[in-house]
Amino acid sequence: MNGLRSRPRRFLCRAVLAGLILSGGLTVPCSRVEAQSGSSGGVGVTKSPKERIQVDVHLVNVLFTARDKKGNLVPNLTRDRVRVFEDGRLQTITNFSRESNQPLAVVLLMDSSSSARASLKVQQEAAIDFFHNTIKRKRDKGMLMTFDSTVDVLQDFVDDPDRLSKAVKSVRIGGGTKMYDAIQVACQEKLAGLTGPRRILVLIGDGDDNMSYETFDSATAVAQRSEVSVYTISTNNSGFFGMAQPKQDKLLKRLAEATGGRAYFPPKIDDLAMSFYRISEELRSQYSVAYRSSNSSRDGAFRRIKINVKGKKVKLQYRKGYYAPTS
Repeated sequence: MNGLRSRPRRFLCRAVLAGLILSGGLTVPCSRVEAQSGSSGGVGVTKSPKERIQVDVHLVNVLFTARDKKGNLVPNLTRDRVRVFEDGRLQTITNFSRESNQPLAVVLLMDSSSSARASLKVQQEAAIDFFHNTIKRKRDKGMLMTFDSTVDVLQDFVDDPDRLSKAVKSVRIGGGTKMYDAIQVACQEKLAGLTGPRRILVLIGDGDDNMSYETFDSATAVAQRSEVSVYTISTNNSGFFGMAQPKQDKLLKRLAEATGGRAYFPPKIDDLAMSFYRISEELRSQYSVAYRSSNSSRDGAFRRIKINVKGKKVKLQYRKGYYAPTS
């Protein structure tokens, strides 16, 4: 009877671990798993059925994009070419795949302050096309938020591009700019709690902020802790007229690079649609690599990630690190 009772428990333990490993979450902590078994080949087993051990599993999943020297997406990378380092230490890859059909959770965050007045109509048209090209019914979900002197949700998560398009058309211009506060709300309150889909924030605006309680650093940290990839599209006039890149554009670029996203600076306002299209294309052309961190400390520290690809030189885009769990 003892042998028969041990089988369901061993199976349950393995099922729990397998479910965690296959989870779509980007960092998956399994605090403790207890198992009993009379075999030494299982996970978390002991020689005595009465003894118990605790197994901590910390799986880190990193999405990355690969481009060749011309900027074209590279679609044919293989697992044996990829190496992952955490704080300089080589990690053992447990899962590798190309993510072309994994569900997406996308928040589009639009600047509706007075500085967006001149380009609002073009922004709306490009945003509507983006939702129709990106959100697939019964698989993905999108949300529309705006920010000026307030942060507003015009359409909560839905898998219907038509409803999202209707919300885009309702955007009205306000005053003031709370961009950093809007990033915090989108990441921490809307995206962080989701499990399964990739978490994406697309921010369109000039990068200016004059009313937020949050700062650039705190907003970036919130995005990193929430494991959200941030893509930014600048609407600065300097980009449209070929002027020198302003400070705000540099901040938009830093935010995107820190979170594994990408920054776009369309040379003219009519190119906004192309920036949205490239984001949509990239979201269906990414890779996912997972590893169990060799650092078992649960200290909440920021751990830096580096990915290398052997062979032909490619440019990689991925989040620069993550915050370790604390419990």
